[in-house]
Amino acid sequence: MNKFLLCLCLAAFSFSCNNDKDNEKTAATSTNASNTPTQPTDLPFKASYSSSFSTDVSDADLKTVLMSYKDWSDGNIDGLKMAMGDSVEVEMSSGDHFHVSNADLMKRWTTYRDSLSSVKIEMAAWQKMYSTDKKQAFVVTWYDETDTYKNGKVDSAAYHDINLLKDGKIVLYSQYKRPKK
Repeated sequence: MNKFLLCLCLAAFSFSCNNDKDNEKTAATSTNASNTPTQPTDLPFKASYSSSFSTDVSDADLKTVLMSYKDWSDGNIDGLKMAMGDSVEVEMSSGDHFHVSNADLMKRWTTYRDSLSSVKIEMAAWQKMYSTDKKQAFVVTWYDETDTYKNGKVDSAAYHDINLLKDGKIVLYSQYKRPKK
């Protein structure tokens, strides 16, 4: 799973770091008849999960993911519950990793959210990524979050998350955090 996430992060990073000149050049030279990007054959690594992605993820899936962040910031746990699958694999930035039912996840997240008086999320970017060979839909997000605890402590960080969707529900949530100073 860690190799999969690393590959997915690298793919997301490469999608986000191309400049317009490179995109125009690549678009003109590296697509085949089905409009799927091709990979150079002389790369020093082979992706262990996938290197074949498109943006063919539904707008409904994108909205589900973005609404989950809105529901978190608003403290709407019932709305968040609706976005998650019956069971969810969660990889937190703290290193905690668990596979739990929706109900157990909501218990955990409710306890944590109840310790906060406010959550402010500033969404910087998102990328729809569909693994064409694995047939899986992801929405990758980059955002800043400022949490204010009920005791007055303020914590802010930059986050990068991977959301895997199946049948319109988030079934994997993987979070990476860089604290702000």
